[in-house]
Amino acid sequence: MTGLTHLDGAGAARMVDVGAKPATAREATAAGRITLSPEALALVRDATAKKGDVLAVARVAGIMAAKRTAELIPLCHPLPLTRVAIELTLLADGVEVTATCATTGPTGVEMEALTAASVALLTIYDMVKAVDRHMVIDNVRVLAKSGGKSGDWQAP
Repeated sequence: MTGLTHLDGAGAARMVDVGAKPATAREATAAGRITLSPEALALVRDATAKKGDVLAVARVAGIMAAKRTAELIPLCHPLPLTRVAIELTLLADGVEVTATCATTGPTGVEMEALTAASVALLTIYDMVKAVDRHMVIDNVRVLAKSGGKSGDWQAP
């Protein structure tokens, strides 16, 4: 099997050896959204959910998740993150989460950004699920990455 770095010649999963790769500044941004009912959105917007300030908790959850990505995704390397920023934008029908992660290291931080955005979205779901069981999390994707051998990339 060629082209897939996490598979060996026999097709077995393996962790890529990044030991010989130079440490470079790397950054990645990922985003996603959650659609909420008007009632649930009001609780989020007004910080009146029974479980507390939804956006504040989602921000902390996203930061914590980025730092634990290697524990959640089996073949990810643990990375010394130098920055994790979570932006939460209220929309007319939900919330958009944008997560940016940075490090100086031998491998990228796309998985950390995706994990941060996903867990922040899941936290919003958890905190208002008693009010809205029809929430939809969607469009989770990498928006941009920089650094490393492949250079900069931005979603179209």
